[in-house]
Amino acid sequence: MSLAYLDPGNLENNLQQGAYTRLTLVWVLWWATVTGFVLQEMSARLGLVTGRDLAQAVRDEYPRWLSLVVYVMMEIAVIGADVQEVVASGIAFNLLSHGSIPVWAGCLITAVDTITFLAVGYLGVRYLEGFVCVLMGIMSLCFFINLGHSGLEAWDGVIEGWVIPTMPTGAFTQVVGTIGAVIMPHNLYLHSGLVLSRKLERSSDYRVHEALWYSRVESAGALLFAFLVNLAVVVTFSARFFDPTCQEAAEGPLACLSRTAYEEVNGPLPAQPPVRAGLGTPCGGSHHICGVIGLENAGVALKDGLGDWSLYVWAIGLLAAGQASTMVCTYAGQILLSGCLDIELPPWKRVFATRLFALGPALIVALLTSNGSGAFDNINEYLNVLQSVQLPFAMLPTLHFAGTDCDLSAT
Repeated sequence: MSLAYLDPGNLENNLQQGAYTRLTLVWVLWWATVTGFVLQEMSARLGLVTGRDLAQAVRDEYPRWLSLVVYVMMEIAVIGADVQEVVASGIAFNLLSHGSIPVWAGCLITAVDTITFLAVGYLGVRYLEGFVCVLMGIMSLCFFINLGHSGLEAWDGVIEGWVIPTMPTGAFTQVVGTIGAVIMPHNLYLHSGLVLSRKLERSSDYRVHEALWYSRVESAGALLFAFLVNLAVVVTFSARFFDPTCQEAAEGPLACLSRTAYEEVNGPLPAQPPVRAGLGTPCGGSHHICGVIGLENAGVALKDGLGDWSLYVWAIGLLAAGQASTMVCTYAGQILLSGCLDIELPPWKRVFATRLFALGPALIVALLTSNGSGAFDNINEYLNVLQSVQLPFAMLPTLHFAGTDCDLSAT
């Protein structure tokens, strides 16, 4: 469940939040995580108490047309998230291979190896959970290593940004994107289905209350850990790439990048300096200029700032995040298909169906954005906003069923 809070969409939002607005929006990241915890607790409670997941409750309690609308909206959310994750994995393969593996080829590799990884689930849910923990450990270690090399001064302003709500100029898209990236709507459906893997004696009130307590503790610990990993990315990129000149740029907010990192996404440097502060404006020294930063050039930017090793550390962390998160989307798609539409398919058919739904759009995005123009970073930002738009189709049913008196118990 917590992997949805650490997917590449979150990483893109985190690094841009730090590079564009420094640490002023840490409060948004924190309260979005807290809100996510409340909603995840309600989702898990629905599954533990009733023995049905959120998708099944929507199908049974809502009119047929409404359950279809909810399914379509959630499938759009799943596809949008999966596009981010598959393409991000493709970018990671591209970085690790020094460009030998194109991003689109990395997307195909991701599609194949995700299906292979899901086969671990046939060994049992504990093996799958252990495998996910390994991926999370690799990801977290990589991001904390980069944070550790940023110095203690990188933490200056964290408490202020955490406690004092402020809204820097041009940060509205970042705020909306943070909410969508953190509280991913399909994750509420996923969590209500995941808890059903636990054996529970629902005829005993004591056992049910005990399960609810441990579920809250588990969710709180997982999301606190996810928040710390997200914060590590924000602090790292804030310390390395924030500059007030770039934040206030006419085309901004932007990040302060080396020339190499700038050209990776923004193209060749302009022949003449801009009249107004914008792309190509000098910042932080003679060898740095304002430009767009995102998953496409974050590794190169870190390499120029911290050394060659940081690019590989970032790429490995990004690959682990992408690989693990694609499994989240695949499982969420399976729960939605089975619950909302009552379509029962063998597990391998459900995996292929949900994987193919997202692979096509991911390949299209990878091919259309392979020219290094920064288009994927723009698409990624708006996909985070899309998650915010789709959130009511998961949040409202969760609130409704968590507070309803109707009999939702499984027969």
